[in-house]
Amino acid sequence: MEIKAEMAGNLWKLLVAEGETVTSGQDVAILESMKMEIPVSANQDGVLKELKRTEGDFLNEGDIIAVLE
Repeated sequence: MEIKAEMAGNLWKLLVAEGETVTSGQDVAILESMKMEIPVSANQDGVLKELKRTEGDFLNEGDIIAVLE
């Protein structure tokens, strides 16, 4: 499963690391857009297989942040 940006903005903070177990609804990253912080949550339980972006990257809506397995 892919965790995607729900809107355009800067990837302000990653809250998880590769190999970490996450649960559905857990925040995995925080986007910053127009001086607002927008949490990005996992939609299912899983293990974080790969981070596709790093803190400070600009993301467009739909860009992949991470991959869960």
